[in-house]
Amino acid sequence: MQKRHFLHATALAVLALGATAAVAAEDTFKIGLILPMTGQQASTGRQIEAAARLYMAQNGDTVGGKKVELIVKDDTSIPDVTKRMAQELVVNDKVNVLAGFGITPSALATAPIATQSKTPLVVMAAATSSITQASPYIVRTSFTLPQAAVSMADWAPKNGIKKVVTLVSDYGPGLDAEKFFVERLLFNGGQVTESLRVPMRNPDFAPFLQKVRDLKPDALFVFVPSGAGAAVMKQFLERGMDKAGIRLIGTGDVTDDDQLNDMGDGALGVVTSHHYSTAHPSLVNKKFVEAFQKANKGMRPNFMAVGGYDGMRVIYEALKVTKGQGGGDALLAAMKGQIFESPRGPMFIDAQTRDVVQNIYLRKVQKQDGQLYNVEFDVIKDVKDPGKNK
Repeated sequence: MQKRHFLHATALAVLALGATAAVAAEDTFKIGLILPMTGQQASTGRQIEAAARLYMAQNGDTVGGKKVELIVKDDTSIPDVTKRMAQELVVNDKVNVLAGFGITPSALATAPIATQSKTPLVVMAAATSSITQASPYIVRTSFTLPQAAVSMADWAPKNGIKKVVTLVSDYGPGLDAEKFFVERLLFNGGQVTESLRVPMRNPDFAPFLQKVRDLKPDALFVFVPSGAGAAVMKQFLERGMDKAGIRLIGTGDVTDDDQLNDMGDGALGVVTSHHYSTAHPSLVNKKFVEAFQKANKGMRPNFMAVGGYDGMRVIYEALKVTKGQGGGDALLAAMKGQIFESPRGPMFIDAQTRDVVQNIYLRKVQKQDGQLYNVEFDVIKDVKDPGKNK
C-alpha cells in the first residue's frame, strides 16, 4: 500500500515537473549563437559573443514577456560541425533563432535547416553576397564584400591608382571581392594585371607577395578574412613593397580594428573601404566603444562586434513586436524593414532582400593619441549590395 502511494506521488511529481518545464520553455526565448571560438577565425567569435553579451547587459534579458537565453556553440569554422550544431539547437534545444556564422560555408551549410524548421537565421559575420538567397529565413546584419569592394574601385582611379594586382582568400567572400572590384575598376578605366588567390587553410602569403613585387603595380588590392590582416601587412612590409612604391588598398578586413595596433607604423596611410571603424565619430559609436572596452578589459570592438551587436538588436526588436507569438514567420516579418542608428551609422534591413543597407566609408590608417585607427575621410551613403542587382 505504501509503495503504491509512493509511486503515485512520484508520478504526480514527475508530471508537475514536466508541466513546470513546459511553462518555463514557453516563457523562454532561446538564441543559438554558433561561432568560431577557436581556430583561425577565433577573433570573430570572441568579438561577436562579447557584443551579444554587451547588448543583453544593456537591454536586459526579458523581452516581450520572455526570458532571453543565449546558447553559444563553437563550430571552429568547419561547416559540417556548424550544420550538426544548428540541427541540435533546433531539435533538442528548440531555439527560436539561429545566429552568428563566422564564415560563408558555415552559413550556407545551415540554410536548409533554417528553411525546413522555419527558424530565422541572423548572419552576423559572413559576407558573401549570395547568402541571403540560400534561405528565405536568413537576415544579415554584417555587410557584403561587393558593398566594400565597389566603393574602393570607385576611389582608386581618382587617386592615382590605375594598375592593380588583386590578392584574395580563395572562397566565397574573396571571389566576390575580386569580381566586383575588378569589374568596377575596369569600368572606371583602371587595369588589373593579375588576380591571385590564396588558399583558406594555412595560408602563406609570401610567394604571392613576391610575385606582386615583381609585377610592380600601382597598388595591391587585398581581401583576407578577419584575423588574417596582420600576417599580410607584416609580409608586405618585410618585402619592402611600400618602399617600392606599391600601395596597399583593400576592404576593411585587412586593417581589422582588433589587430590594427599590433601592425605597427607600417600600416600608416593604408586606405580601405568598409562599413565600420572603431573611430567612427558618432555619439552612438563613442558610447558603444566605451561600454565594449569597459566590459572586455580594453578590447577594441571591430566590424564583427558591430554585426553581433546589431544582430541582437534586430532579434530583440522583433521579439518586442511579436511577444513570441506566431513562430518563426512572425519573427522574420518583424525583422524585415527595421531602420535604426547603429554604432556604424544609419542602417536598415531591406524587406525584399533581407540584407543590410548601410553607409560605406573610405578610411585611412592614422595615429591618434598614440594609437592606430581607421579614420574616415569620405562616405558613400545607403549602399545596397551590388551583388543583388546581377
